[in-house]
Amino acid sequence: MSKRWCLEVIEGKKMKDSQGIYYYPNPADKRVRMYVRESFGQVEFRLWNREHPEIWERHDWIPYADIEAAAAEYKKRGAGADPLVMYDVNVAKRLLADEG
Repeated sequence: MSKRWCLEVIEGKKMKDSQGIYYYPNPADKRVRMYVRESFGQVEFRLWNREHPEIWERHDWIPYADIEAAAAEYKKRGAGADPLVMYDVNVAKRLLADEG
C-alpha cells in the first residue's frame, strides 16, 4: 500500500470532490491531484493542477495500459521520469474499491 494514500486515510480526509476520486501524487504538494476512475474494467487517470488548469482541460482520461506502455518506452530510452511513480495503480484500485 502506498504511503501517499495511507497518509490521507489516517488523517481522515475524504479524497473525493465534484470532479471525482483522487489522491496526491506528491503528498507534500496539495496543488496537484491525480483523479482516478474505472471505465470498461480499466483504471484511468487524469491529472489536475491548481496552478495549471489547462492540463485538465487539454488532457482526457488515460488508461493505465497506456501509462505502462509509456513507462516501457522511458525505460527503453533511459530518459525522463518514470510515469509509474505518479500514476499509482495500487492506490487507484484501493480508492475505487473503497468507494464501492
